Amino acid sequence: MSLNQDKPLVVAGVEYQSRLIIGSGKYKDFEENLSALEASAAEMITVAIRRVNLGQNKDEPSLLEVISPERYTILPNTAGCYTAEDAVRTCRMARELLDGHKLVKLEVLGDQKTLYPNVTETLAAAEILVADGFDVMVYTSDDPLVAKRLEEIGCVAVMPLGAPIGSGLGIRNPYNIRMILENASVPIIVDAGVGTASDASIAMELGCDGVLMNTAIAEAQNPVLMASAMKKAVESGREAFLAGRMPRRLYASASSPIDGTFF
Repeated sequence: MSLNQDKPLVVAGVEYQSRLIIGSGKYKDFEENLSALEASAAEMITVAIRRVNLGQNKDEPSLLEVISPERYTILPNTAGCYTAEDAVRTCRMARELLDGHKLVKLEVLGDQKTLYPNVTETLAAAEILVADGFDVMVYTSDDPLVAKRLEEIGCVAVMPLGAPIGSGLGIRNPYNIRMILENASVPIIVDAGVGTASDASIAMELGCDGVLMNTAIAEAQNPVLMASAMKKAVESGREAFLAGRMPRRLYASASSPIDGTFF
């Protein structure tokens, strides 16, 4: 299957041509964030409601004044929440700020040192939010059983970590990601841990439906150039997955076989 025969990424009934989602934290200003967003060709940008102004602080510049919700899908997230109660409250605030917007990224963290997901609180929050009519994209551990349970609850996308948030360590457990993919019927999007373009490509070569990243772009020496690199990495990784890689072999296999040679 060639790339132009590929199906688009579909999240909550909406088609996206880009399989890259970027964040809005750690940039020097909104303008740099917009430049990186444009270079990445991403169509969705995630926003930490507790850290980025979307209009809740009337006396401060709003991200929406620079990055248009008419052009991009704004994905409010619950970064900084450590309980299901706080996460649900944050999502409801986002819905009010964005005029009934239902698509949210749920993340409930366990502690400030690892930023590892608190799975128990995440499951509880997911159940409440889905019942309340939200379309939930959920950040979670790379546990295949937990990922399947979140899908069963009704989350529209499951987002296992590649490595801890902001670590840049890349995909530490590709085997768990593959198990999640084998049992999934909703998009699986690697979220957290990507450090450079090769990490994004590996995630896509595994068969993931997309990659979400923030720090890898925002903390690069040249964020806009890195955003462009990530765009290409996601596209090439997807092409490689669709093409189907050659089998791994223990011994050599000549590129030019000797069978049929003249002498």
